[in-house]
Amino acid sequence: VGYSERGQVPIEYYMSEQWYLKMDELSKPALKAVNSGQIKFHPDHWKKTYNHWMENIKDWCISRQLWWGHQIPVWYHNEDSTQLHVSVDGPQDPDNWTQDEDVLDTWASSWLWPFSVHSWPEKNQSLTTFYPTDALVTGPDIIFFWVARMIMSGYEFLDDLPFKDVYFTSILRDKTGKKFSKSLGNSPDPFDLFKEYGTDAVRFGVMLMAPQGLDVLFSNSRLEVGRNFMNKIWNASRFVQMNLEGGKAPVIDLKSVELDLPERWILSQLNQTAIKVNRQLDRFHFNEAAKAIYEFTWSDFCDWYIEIAKTRFYGEDAEKANVARAVSVHVIKGILRLLHPYAPFITEELWAHFRNENDADLIVTLWLNGDSSFEDKEADDSITLLKDIITAVRTIRSGMNVPPGKKADLVIRNVNGNKTLIESFDEIIRTLGKVDDMTLGRDLKKPDQSATAVVQKMELFVPLKGLIDSKQEYARLSKRLSELEKHLLGVRDKLENKNFMNSAPANVIENEKKKLQDMTAEFELVKANLEMLQ
Repeated sequence: VGYSERGQVPIEYYMSEQWYLKMDELSKPALKAVNSGQIKFHPDHWKKTYNHWMENIKDWCISRQLWWGHQIPVWYHNEDSTQLHVSVDGPQDPDNWTQDEDVLDTWASSWLWPFSVHSWPEKNQSLTTFYPTDALVTGPDIIFFWVARMIMSGYEFLDDLPFKDVYFTSILRDKTGKKFSKSLGNSPDPFDLFKEYGTDAVRFGVMLMAPQGLDVLFSNSRLEVGRNFMNKIWNASRFVQMNLEGGKAPVIDLKSVELDLPERWILSQLNQTAIKVNRQLDRFHFNEAAKAIYEFTWSDFCDWYIEIAKTRFYGEDAEKANVARAVSVHVIKGILRLLHPYAPFITEELWAHFRNENDADLIVTLWLNGDSSFEDKEADDSITLLKDIITAVRTIRSGMNVPPGKKADLVIRNVNGNKTLIESFDEIIRTLGKVDDMTLGRDLKKPDQSATAVVQKMELFVPLKGLIDSKQEYARLSKRLSELEKHLLGVRDKLENKNFMNSAPANVIENEKKKLQDMTAEFELVKANLEMLQ
């Protein structure tokens, strides 16, 4: 039994006279255009839905019994209702005719949109310039009602496709899986979201959560990610600006000066990010492009380069400080250019603080395509080693509960050919890793009561004597190990339960599997730390 989508009640069938449009011949060129690749769908799997509709097309019931709309262009003779007049302008003796009271289906005007907006059927420069257009952005729920019909009308009336690409957006749904709808009242008011999170944050957060062509369960937590990211960019930009002499970046040609590895690395990463963003945008993977911007900005630039740049800003080498300032501004301006389509307000505002006298507004500034001259594998590999060493030291400090205010020594054994490189990072490792004394060598002895990590075949030792209360830490870790054993047992039982695996939603099962993986990793780490303290 069919149910009304809006009323949620059984549909009562009612016989009535309607107007129909034959679609068999109209559908053939439209079907060929998509299957031959003249028109590309993004994602491609929507072709299957399109083909199903078009290969099984029915005559279009084009009349509607509504008060408002384009009235059916059919007139009945007042004395002989079987005598019809069909035209755009109507009969020349209108007093003898009565126009049909029905109106056209709303899609009967919408399917003409690609060319009717250019005053078709009048031939003019606008129509010649903008038809066909490049891309259509729409939802997959109207793939037949609108997309297919626009393609059919384009070939029927102008003998050409209306657009070259069709991008199907994700459909936002509430926590029960129902599509956001004003009539259902389950859709949040966008202006309330803008007020709470910020317009750019909402736009970026939604794009970040929406994989190409897949439905998305809406979550305010993703908007919080967007808001936090906007705050991160703002704070990073303000920090750099506060460290500029006179508020202006030094004028330095970054391609003509000799740069240190951290500066070479961040410029290389910006280049790779620009290439990745452009590649994803070309594929209509807007969420992947947003993710690339997010990861580079938050991790590479804010978490790593800015922390490294602080050692330059507050150091005694004025030349290094100036280069770091110039590089920081260059990278920020690159980020703003890439982020502008997602967050136009905050990026334009920040751009005004960093722009040169000859720079245009951000909205009309050249797009960032990447610069291969900044590609630098040596710098990429070197900074990866630096990050791995600092991350290992931080992990040990965190896992062994070393007080933040205390510095620890660091011993690195089996440095092989990395000794000179690591020594060049001495100040950065000491500052970011909170290291007091660093010792490098090939056959060094492991210090007593030291935590261990392995980085690229090198052994890292952090002596803990005097930094922690061994007995207290042993008790804490023992308690944590017992807790993890109980949690792991519960998760394993759940994943081995056939009823759970057969009935639980896929995302719940994935969460449990990830929980098992994370807790197993923590269990092994805690166990190793306990063995070290024995």
